[in-house]
Amino acid sequence: MQHFHHLLPLSQFHHLKHNTPFATTSSSFSVFHPTHIHTEAAMDLINGVLNLVAPPFTFFTMLLFLPPWIFFKFCIGILRSVISENISGKVVLITGASSGIGEHLAYEYASRGACLALCARRESRLREVADRCRRIGSPDVIVIRADVSHAHDCKRIVDETVNHFNRLDHLVNNAGISQVCMLEEADDITNLRPVMDINFWGSVYTTKFAVPHLRNSSGRIIVLSSSASWIPLPRMSIYNASKAALAQFYDTLRVEFGSDIKITVVTPGFIESELTQGKFLSHEGKLVVDYDARDMQVNLSPVMKVERCARSIVKGALRGERYVTEPGWMKMSYVWKVLWPEAMEWINRLMCMTTVGGDSRDDTFGKKVLDISGAQNILYPQSIQSSEMKVD
Repeated sequence: MQHFHHLLPLSQFHHLKHNTPFATTSSSFSVFHPTHIHTEAAMDLINGVLNLVAPPFTFFTMLLFLPPWIFFKFCIGILRSVISENISGKVVLITGASSGIGEHLAYEYASRGACLALCARRESRLREVADRCRRIGSPDVIVIRADVSHAHDCKRIVDETVNHFNRLDHLVNNAGISQVCMLEEADDITNLRPVMDINFWGSVYTTKFAVPHLRNSSGRIIVLSSSASWIPLPRMSIYNASKAALAQFYDTLRVEFGSDIKITVVTPGFIESELTQGKFLSHEGKLVVDYDARDMQVNLSPVMKVERCARSIVKGALRGERYVTEPGWMKMSYVWKVLWPEAMEWINRLMCMTTVGGDSRDDTFGKKVLDISGAQNILYPQSIQSSEMKVD
């Protein structure tokens, strides 16, 4: 425009200036400013260089530093197996403590002399768990009826715990629920919202209110994610997403908290619990007990005893482990996910989606093999083969 100013009469210059499409406003004109063009070119160049440099840099850095780091972690692991946190007399808050993993985590902490705050929706069942915890060795147990999907309940849980014990050392975010239905089967997708509200937001709310107290005690958060956070198990898409969100959320908090608050992320496989007993949220958004759906999902996977799982979780947390995966072989499924995701998708589709010899889409390959072989008698604990499960 400055060049036109010297070549044109002033009146024509003003006419051109105000009528050219490149100068209707200062903002539209700035889009074509040479500085922006240079910036975009520079960013393209930088990204191009990083695309070339990042792979070999990553490879050689891993080659150089990963072996000594693995050796260091091995030595630390040996040290932690000998020296672990003494939880006796400390305060542990557990959500979802009325059954399954949460219940047995309470027993493990109680046997080590911890004071307990047990939280769940079913107060009568909580009181039974609390009585057993006292007999096992917990010096003090309180019961708090609450629904973690509500933020005000989560605040009340933390407040009542701290008001009673005057401290909080371990927060165990265990409360959870699952759904078994494909996305297209959901009558109203909002009916599945409780899965995310309980699994993810319930943990987020409780953590938010507990952080000041955990920081004062240099405490620890133990969060129950799942191996489903990386395994694309069909019919459980919302559940899988909620567990993946948990893992990423707490990995991020680990960076934010530094050493002030420690975090242990637990990623179990199929464990003896209400979920493996067939208690799910249906496509209508109602809690149901469906053994056929359970067999479709679990099919030929061995189900771990809940007592052993809870013991490993508490031991891992007291040793300061960042991650605990039970059973241990489930860690290899993550390797498959990273290195060969197509194979994992194919296996899950074969076992959980492919119909064989039946008119129903529920006659999946994995369930057929389970029914014909009777493998559930070997792979499933006796407790989840029972038909006495209640919906409450």
